Amino acid sequence: MPCTTLLVGKKASYDGSTMTARNEDSGSTGFTAKKMTVVHPEQQPKVYRSVISHVEIPLPENPMRYTAMPNANPKEGIWGAAGVNSANVSMTATETLTSNERVLAADPMVRLIPAEGDKAEVPGGIGEEDMVTLVLPYIGSAREGVLRLGALLSQYGTYEMNGIAFQDADEIWWLETIGGHHWIARRVPDECYVVMPNQLGIDAFDLDDAFGEQKEHLCSDDLRTFIAENHLDLTQEGPFNPRLAFGSHSDADHVYNTPRAWWIERFFNPRTNTWDGVDADYRPDSDDIPWCRVPEAKITPEDVKYALSGHFQGTPYDPYGRHGDSSLRGSLRPIGVNRNNFLSVVQIRPDYPEATRALEWIAFGSNVYNALVPLFSQVDGAPFYFENTGDLPSTESFYWANRMIAALADPHFGKCANQIERYQLALQSEARAIILRAEKEVAAGGADEKAVCEKANADIAALTRKKTDELLSGVLLEASFGMKNAFARSDA
Repeated sequence: MPCTTLLVGKKASYDGSTMTARNEDSGSTGFTAKKMTVVHPEQQPKVYRSVISHVEIPLPENPMRYTAMPNANPKEGIWGAAGVNSANVSMTATETLTSNERVLAADPMVRLIPAEGDKAEVPGGIGEEDMVTLVLPYIGSAREGVLRLGALLSQYGTYEMNGIAFQDADEIWWLETIGGHHWIARRVPDECYVVMPNQLGIDAFDLDDAFGEQKEHLCSDDLRTFIAENHLDLTQEGPFNPRLAFGSHSDADHVYNTPRAWWIERFFNPRTNTWDGVDADYRPDSDDIPWCRVPEAKITPEDVKYALSGHFQGTPYDPYGRHGDSSLRGSLRPIGVNRNNFLSVVQIRPDYPEATRALEWIAFGSNVYNALVPLFSQVDGAPFYFENTGDLPSTESFYWANRMIAALADPHFGKCANQIERYQLALQSEARAIILRAEKEVAAGGADEKAVCEKANADIAALTRKKTDELLSGVLLEASFGMKNAFARSDA
């Protein structure tokens, strides 16, 4: 699925936490309803079978409990998407990536071959549908996540190009698949953030480290041979550049992918580079926008939300803009798009007790119009308002309420923007206050830690529903005033 990922190392964040965040976006032909849930060990299958590729994979014993953001309707599989396990390790999967003809010819995708005549079906590899279920319940660190998924990719292959993030309190690792069976992974530098649109992103990779001490780099066992035999290294000077070797450089990237990296990096580094004009260091169509960099200021969860809600504010490309060249408005693919399914921001804090160490901040629907709310992950269940996503619209569901708000408010953006901003500020402030009170209660000792966390989550869910219902009422009123058949006696 088209998505945008943002990773924040512990020295780049405001409180020393690691943060991983990703928008999951639907394809252009529809919208995928999502929910939050908690998966218990007894619910985990012993043998996993993919709906899309039909591959069957035996799973280890003793899985951990974990949160997930699956599809509300499982007809196309689980699509667990993002979550945190009981060891306070997180995973987000996946960021759909692009590749090139040389890679795909050398290591083709492993796709399902249906039965035909007397020929039996040949299962395909693993993909976004499967990865969280296959990996997250079985890993005790971010590095372990890379190694487990890497082994599965090497054994079973994949039918698509994907990027996957793993996170614990100390490290973030980013893995990119290469062709059907190969992969690379790089540790996110502690002082940096990483921006990933739907394009293979790592722009420097130390193969000596990957085949030596493996401090910052990991890869499939035969990657060096694979690169050499297929003449994939296009680097003229400097370290090996995987983006050149394995990625794409198409005109479509300059409309769909590179502009998103350009906008987020200009947000976090507005003075580091020149972003506009004929002498700009980087433009929306630049292929060399850095994979990782040090931000000008420490990054907060609220900053992550703003970045992943971006629609090119402050530039001529903003679809809601009122000034400048109107032909540029809406010409580039926004980050906060109508097809956002959910946003998950996982924050893991090293100095907190295990019960409160991980916060999973969530939002549903188009990020321009929603709010991000924090939840404790070490609990036995998700609040009803966040889990109750059915096939039909309902104000009983956080997902559907946000979808309705976005659809109503979008045609009246100028008149609804203030309501949206007030909602986001109030809900995010009050929800954070609930978290702070619960953290103090756990830190004081003597309390049932899980009960405290579950009550905080329930209080946040109740607050979220109240504020969201109020916003829905407000934008419905505004949209109703804007109907084309509006008429009053004073109009006569």
